[in-house]
Amino acid sequence: MLSYLHAYHAGNHADALKHVVLVALLDALTAKEKPLRYIETHAGAGGYDLRSAAAQKTREWESGIGKLWRAEQPPAAVARLLELVRRFNGGGERLVRYPGSPWLARQCLRPEDSAYLFELHPAEHRALAASTKDDGRVRVRRQNGLVELVGLVPPPERRALVLVDPSYENDGERDAALTALSRAHRRFATGVYALWYPIVERRFVDALERGLAAAALEPFALLELSIRPDTRGRGLTGSGRIFVKPPW
Repeated sequence: MLSYLHAYHAGNHADALKHVVLVALLDALTAKEKPLRYIETHAGAGGYDLRSAAAQKTREWESGIGKLWRAEQPPAAVARLLELVRRFNGGGERLVRYPGSPWLARQCLRPEDSAYLFELHPAEHRALAASTKDDGRVRVRRQNGLVELVGLVPPPERRALVLVDPSYENDGERDAALTALSRAHRRFATGVYALWYPIVERRFVDALERGLAAAALEPFALLELSIRPDTRGRGLTGSGRIFVKPPW
């Protein structure tokens, strides 16, 4: 799990879906006056340079944020993400950096809100801690977010958005994510939970849905973006979000 570096994939089509939805969720939840707690179990570095050797090696961002960047009349939710990405790039028209979900969340959260960000990778954790050190709303932890999540709910605010975003590098991560969601939901059934997953093999997604149903997390909503049809071989053809109790 600690070998995964998101810099190779930053801004790709999966990030585009993930972050359009994240910003929309946070904007909806912060429309209410009551404070909100944001919890992210796999936060990453918080931001990425698209000129880096890692990003240039794969150039995955070209099929994600690169395409959206050139859109002339994007839908409102996409336009909102683009507004924030431009802010992350200093307000100019050049796309050279891409924000991670922690940075995007911090732009949406209000002074009365709080955030708990977990990242185990030492280099990613250092970058995340450095970028958030002056933000008193944020707590950054080098701990297993799937384990620590359960102790953070229910929050004092009684409102929370939990983002679960594993890399799924090994077979155990899917089960660990399902277990963490199930335990957290039992303690805090009114929370909003969002689980990201890759579409590499359809049977993986089917098993994920069965696991959520077995954990009594229904009703849940599922949203997918695929850039290619499903295949029997290996390769990322799309990604999805599963939501438990999304805001109206």
